[in-house]
Amino acid sequence: MSRLHRINALDTRAFFWCNGYGQHAPVMIGSRWVSRLGDGGLYAVLGVTLALWEPQDGRAFLLAGMLAYAIELPLYLLLKNTIRRDRPCHRLSGFKGVIEPSDRFSFPSGHTAAAFVFAMMLAQFYPSVMLPGFVLALLIGASRVLLGVHYPGDIAAGALLGILASLVALSLWGVS
Repeated sequence: MSRLHRINALDTRAFFWCNGYGQHAPVMIGSRWVSRLGDGGLYAVLGVTLALWEPQDGRAFLLAGMLAYAIELPLYLLLKNTIRRDRPCHRLSGFKGVIEPSDRFSFPSGHTAAAFVFAMMLAQFYPSVMLPGFVLALLIGASRVLLGVHYPGDIAAGALLGILASLVALSLWGVS
């Protein structure tokens, strides 16, 4: 078995392990709500609110965040459409996802990448809310696995993509 097949098999086992603990109604309802937080609207509303409410750091937060998303999004689309990994809800026989995803491919998780961009921006500009930002990002990623639309490896790749895009954006923005 090739290394890639072993990684995929491990990721699939981790997916089933996670879903074995997440199939209870309250977990599914909570996962849907947490996943919706990662749809993007929350980031835009909070970014604009901070820019208006707190002109110096809020404006920098919004603009650096927009730069990070401008880096993250094309990379996410390139990876997703190059790797073309089927989602577990479409690939695994006998498994049905809780939601129907908006696109076909799984790797990396765009919800998770965006959540980690937001968490990184919070960590840089508002360190006092860094921990809640990263906890929310992790919960958004976990919700995507529990809903059956991503493997754990997709979440890890999305987190890495979001962090790296943020670091590049912060570097370009002149923040260290």
